[in-house]
Amino acid sequence: MLNKFFGHFSKDIGIDLGTANTLVYVKGRGIVINEPSVVAINQKTGQILAIGTEAKKMVGRTPGHIVAIRPLVDGVISDFEVTEQMLKYFIDKVHKESSSLIPRPRVVIGIPSQITEVEKRAVEEAAKNAGAREVYLVEEPMAAAIGSRMPIHDAVGNLVVDIGGGTTDIAIISLGGVVVAKNLKVAGDRLNQDIIRYAREEYKLLIGEKAAEDIKITVGSAYPQEETLRTAMRGRDLISGLPKEIVVTDEEIRKALSHSISSLVSAVKNAVEAAPPELVSDLLKNGIILTGGGSLLRGLDKRIEEETKIPVRVAEDSLASVVIGTGIILENIDESADVLVSTQ
Repeated sequence: MLNKFFGHFSKDIGIDLGTANTLVYVKGRGIVINEPSVVAINQKTGQILAIGTEAKKMVGRTPGHIVAIRPLVDGVISDFEVTEQMLKYFIDKVHKESSSLIPRPRVVIGIPSQITEVEKRAVEEAAKNAGAREVYLVEEPMAAAIGSRMPIHDAVGNLVVDIGGGTTDIAIISLGGVVVAKNLKVAGDRLNQDIIRYAREEYKLLIGEKAAEDIKITVGSAYPQEETLRTAMRGRDLISGLPKEIVVTDEEIRKALSHSISSLVSAVKNAVEAAPPELVSDLLKNGIILTGGGSLLRGLDKRIEEETKIPVRVAEDSLASVVIGTGIILENIDESADVLVSTQ
């Protein structure tokens, strides 16, 4: 009863709870939060020092007793209590300017496809403990397809590839349901690790994850570029122990990422091979849509198109497709029952 009362003063929200970033959509307002899924904790006291953008600034720069962690690994909760605190922080932040003393919003959360019932319930419970009065779950590729305005309720095949931080979700959707689904642990974080490994093996250079991500954004590619791209790679020389800087090209970084990119492209091809022939003919006409931060890797669309022989395009707002999808579901919650995931 109290939940319902406080619900009248709360703002319903959609959340893309990502491994790398969390985005929050508020009904009637659009996207209001886009912050890293990072929490800084004082291990001596157990106190949470910072969440989101402020916590990310601390990564790799903290004394021993302070750790900046990601409570989600490969798209699923690895630290329940910290995830709960992070969700509470975002829910409270949305309601900070309103008159709601105890926020009790309805929440739609995007989750990776093919996760277990236990993992689904963990997300639901974390959101309820963080203040949600009702929690609805939707698979991220479905939310991304809705957010990309794909005709998911029509009797045609739609193929969406959602490349996040921890996982890549591949789904062929028709008549409001998922016909073929693939989930793999090759995504943005894996590409960063590939660059870190390449620096260590080729140049005996130790670089951090932030540096690897910057290199990926600056010169990373999945397909040969017309012009050579170069950037500085800075880190610690593993032999001398001193700082060192070298210049790397897009060709070198492409070589570093090649194995992971090949795995991703193979997974897309496998999804197409598993689809009924009628849907494959639809895909030739409608093409493949790439969403998520990983879709912005240079030439990835061209590489997938070349290997699958199916047209590929990057979604207009690829970084926010999932959270936009949760927002559209939120605006039409009563008509969206068929796309929501049950935790029963």
